[in-house]
Amino acid sequence: MSGTQQATAGEKTFFGHPRGLMTLFTTELWERFSYYGMRAILLLYLTDKAHGLGLGESLGQAVVSIYGASVYLLSVLGGWLADRVIGARRTVLYGGGVIVTGHICLALPVEGMAYAGIALVALGTGLLKPNVSTMVGNLYAKDDTRRDSAFSIFYMGINIGSFSAPFVVGFLRREFGFHVAFAAAAVGMTLALVAYVLGRRTLHGRGDTPPNPLTADDRPTMLKITAAVAAVLVVVFALSAWHSGGVGPKPVVDAISYLCFLAPIAYFTMLLRSPLVTPTERRRVRAYIPLFIAAMLFFMLFEQAATTLTTFAADRTELNLLGISISPEFFQSVNPFSIIVLAPIFAVIWIKLGDRGPSIGQKFATGLLLAGISFAVMALASSISGKDLASPLWLVLVYVIQTLGELFLSPVGLAATTMLAPKAFTSQMMALWFLAPSAGQAITAQVVQATTGISDTAYFGWLAAVTIAFALILYFLAPWIRRHADVHDDTAATSAH
Repeated sequence: MSGTQQATAGEKTFFGHPRGLMTLFTTELWERFSYYGMRAILLLYLTDKAHGLGLGESLGQAVVSIYGASVYLLSVLGGWLADRVIGARRTVLYGGGVIVTGHICLALPVEGMAYAGIALVALGTGLLKPNVSTMVGNLYAKDDTRRDSAFSIFYMGINIGSFSAPFVVGFLRREFGFHVAFAAAAVGMTLALVAYVLGRRTLHGRGDTPPNPLTADDRPTMLKITAAVAAVLVVVFALSAWHSGGVGPKPVVDAISYLCFLAPIAYFTMLLRSPLVTPTERRRVRAYIPLFIAAMLFFMLFEQAATTLTTFAADRTELNLLGISISPEFFQSVNPFSIIVLAPIFAVIWIKLGDRGPSIGQKFATGLLLAGISFAVMALASSISGKDLASPLWLVLVYVIQTLGELFLSPVGLAATTMLAPKAFTSQMMALWFLAPSAGQAITAQVVQATTGISDTAYFGWLAAVTIAFALILYFLAPWIRRHADVHDDTAATSAH
């Protein structure tokens, strides 16, 4: 064991873990506070005609969806910069600085600064998001039994931040306006950066250097790839502007949507055609495709917490629960609270079931089915309430059902991604996983624009029907997925570990 690992093993000051975990826990808690605080009010700000930008409802929802899609799309860039150029520590630091700048732009009462702020927060989050989790793992040797416990503590920080943010930011929006609320998100991210910088020594150099730095021989190829990507971006944005008849939010939304659709197609094509992928690994990649589609559809519904469900909460829900006045932002705290309560229960269930539990395909299908059921509940709530305001308990129920679906699909998806990854493309497969919520939200950005004017009942009902139908198909495909995912030979055994 190296000297650094020995120092880390003996450094038990944060629930029996290295002090570096406390640094990353605090950083992520405040970063998630800023992210979910901003997300909770972004649609309300974009569509508010008196104090916001006054966008139409469908365009505002499309902008928020494409913002979320961009975060996950840019996570691929964040992972690449950390792995090949500047290391995880500096990528997180620079990303945090960009996020603070974006929140400050949103806090300024200047219309043009709002779009710059949204773009900067998306870019900064894309740089930061994939690398903080990586650094948590780097605190431990591969055989350190504390690793799983460390991630449980770390994810608790995520949920504390995301649970508290809507309450704080919602209160500030009601009492002082949007820009003060956005400023609170800036303060939250600043606190994250302060914790990160002050705790640098506790990381003992983790993330300081890229694990696979670019060499002089790599640079010509990277320049060609960069030029090709830049050319694709120019063409896509130009075509989108031409199709929309000018510049503005809509062509940007459409262009990013196209990129979010193209990226996973390009990734799967590369994986299936690469000579570095063995026949066994190629079968595993094919088994991953229906799982990816399921994840994409799941996040298409799940991430509408910040769009259509926020609109329903603001316009069609009775904002009074048990005699207590509540804000539309409140409902976005139901999911992280439910995660805190339910995640330990699920962990115990999976341990108890062991090999007798459902397969990967069945878990994905169940997660997607629950997401579809949640939108069927939304359609029912809309239909029953009619022109009256719906009970807030409907939305609470919807978020709890979605949380159950998340616990079936999201952690299982991370595990499946690492298990099915070809040996030569382990990191790229994790980037591919991030593209599922990106593509899902890009679909939402197009659907909300294409369905302008239809009733909430029809909107939620049709999306429920589509996702439930695919969930049933996935149940049927589950044995095929199991056979392809469980192929055993020397190559498969190596790539799975």
